[in-house]
Amino acid sequence: MNLMSFPFLKSRGSALWKRIRADDSTRLRLKYDTYYHIFDKQEGTRVFKDGKEFIMLSSNDYLGLSHHPKIKEAGIEAIQKWGSSTTGARLANGGRIFHRELEEKLAAFLGKEACHVFSAGYLACASAITGFADRKDLILADKNLHSSLWSGIQLSGARCERFAHNNPAHASEILSDEGADTNIFVLEGVYSMEGHIAKLPAFIEIAREHNAFVILDDAHGFGVLGKNGRGTADHFGMTEQVDVLCASFSKSLAGAGGFVASSREAIEYMRSHSKQTIFSAALSPASCACAQAALEIMQNEPEHQEKLFKNLERYRGILASLELDTWESETPAIPIVLGEKEKVYYFWKALLEKGIYSIISIAPGVPPGKDLIRTAISASHTEEDLDRIEEAMTYAKSKIS
Repeated sequence: MNLMSFPFLKSRGSALWKRIRADDSTRLRLKYDTYYHIFDKQEGTRVFKDGKEFIMLSSNDYLGLSHHPKIKEAGIEAIQKWGSSTTGARLANGGRIFHRELEEKLAAFLGKEACHVFSAGYLACASAITGFADRKDLILADKNLHSSLWSGIQLSGARCERFAHNNPAHASEILSDEGADTNIFVLEGVYSMEGHIAKLPAFIEIAREHNAFVILDDAHGFGVLGKNGRGTADHFGMTEQVDVLCASFSKSLAGAGGFVASSREAIEYMRSHSKQTIFSAALSPASCACAQAALEIMQNEPEHQEKLFKNLERYRGILASLELDTWESETPAIPIVLGEKEKVYYFWKALLEKGIYSIISIAPGVPPGKDLIRTAISASHTEEDLDRIEEAMTYAKSKIS
């Protein structure tokens, strides 16, 4: 065959194509079929694949709002009125009134002056850093931060020092030795893999002592902690002391997108300096409408938060009775730490066999010796769901004992 006749085939002889074909991570992922599953349909907490029903136990739909009729109706009405997209970045072809309405309502709810919404939570969290930090600054980062925050840190060009997970004393020690003219703390309100709540009062005190700026990613605290789900800062009564809040809509708000909230002058500064803010497409009409409807439900229907914590209490009891290590999780994001890749895989397979869908997380995604099954409880889980989860957990543990 004359490769010159087919240039695309010739290009596949490049070094990059060789690297793609030789990649062990992809080969092993495909061999063990652990990620990127496609479900045929979903009914509440039940998902269906190849004719088999599973109870979803790894979704972040904490308040169980993804099928709430008010949210679905709001999304449909928005598409009928505004179409599917604004087809561009807000800097280029403007925002729409529904962006401003959502931003004003989010800011008021959170106790901040202003807000900017994004088409993805990853963009929002990265922008919360790139919009403020620059090369002269020092960022103090919890070593267990989400990937979106690490992306923001890297793109900012700022110097970064990592401190031990949720360890204010270590952060203080670093600041005393390495402090710059401008110091920035980057924290998560709730750490999504571990389920730990940030020791925010201690970090805020250190920030106050060193006149540091505080950025808090509250993707997994928003909707769960605080009054009506206002989040981790509200939970500790420290909203004013946190300079920048960011979060995703894909957890408690059961949608797509994200936001950054702060003072008005800070949000305008971010709009001038964050490339992710300047060049990313605007949040769609349907996503805005669904987020706004979910925000109203959070405030007016407290029973969802109440049901979440009722389910969480029972689920914790199930895991405790089986003496499974939950890494001292304090929130609905609950890991089951097994410590070895092989144990994690067989535990996960046993849960699948019993119709429970969860997700594997192994090193280097988690610290060595902390290989785990990541689970999350939802307000939408029923008593029948929890009965089946208990049976499956008992079975899975027997398979690795």
